Amino acid sequence: MDNIIELEECPACRGVGFLTHEGGWNVQVECGDCGAHTVYVEYSNEEEKLEAEKRVATLWNIGKVIKINPGE
Repeated sequence: MDNIIELEECPACRGVGFLTHEGGWNVQVECGDCGAHTVYVEYSNEEEKLEAEKRVATLWNIGKVIKINPGE
């Protein structure tokens, strides 16, 4: 099985996106440059973790991100 997750450039600034896990129960993709990010997707085991990573990667790659502007 191919477990490689490919991420496009940030849809907001063209920076580099990273998979970010928090607390071992959720994942999102976040831009290292501007901070744009996807929603968090929760998981409870390794199988769900991979599916959650694929889901946030798809959201990122189609441009479904949250962009916080200065002052918000």
